[in-house]
Amino acid sequence: MKRLIIVLLISVLSCKNESSNADLVEPKDVKEEQKEVVSSSEPDIDIEIYDYDGLEPLINIKDDKVHVVNFWATWCAPCVKEMPYFEKINENYKDEGVEVLLVSLDFPRNYDSKLKPFIKKNDLKSKVIAFDDTDQNRWIPAINKDWSGALPATIIYNSDKRQFYERSFTQKELETELKQFLK
Repeated sequence: MKRLIIVLLISVLSCKNESSNADLVEPKDVKEEQKEVVSSSEPDIDIEIYDYDGLEPLINIKDDKVHVVNFWATWCAPCVKEMPYFEKINENYKDEGVEVLLVSLDFPRNYDSKLKPFIKKNDLKSKVIAFDDTDQNRWIPAINKDWSGALPATIIYNSDKRQFYERSFTQKELETELKQFLK
């Protein structure tokens, strides 16, 4: 429990309150063992909710694509600020075999009130899932042994290479990193 509180504090504190981004919105609510799909009052928005056992295969896909996995939350200002960059990557590189997965670490109680409205307002086209697993002692080091748990965090990988980034990106920085993975 102490670790959970520490991780949440680190995450909140690491997401400095930079300029608020009025272009981007907010989230939703649910939970299950590995995956749960929840419908809400937001039309056409269903959120798949995963624990680590359900998420693990999604962040370790073995195929010929480049995968970009971004861990974020609607309450994290740097996460919200860089969200359009991931959407641009999804749009501009999908024909080159790039898949973007946005893993929301919003709290389950905020799925309907913040996450789903955020997805709708920003018309997110990338796949968005909610991650709900309270065993941070297990999943943080499983995702990356050096990860403090701070947001934003990103994994870019393909069949040959994997890189973890515990930082935010500019559009140019994200594209530069992505291009190292394109064949």
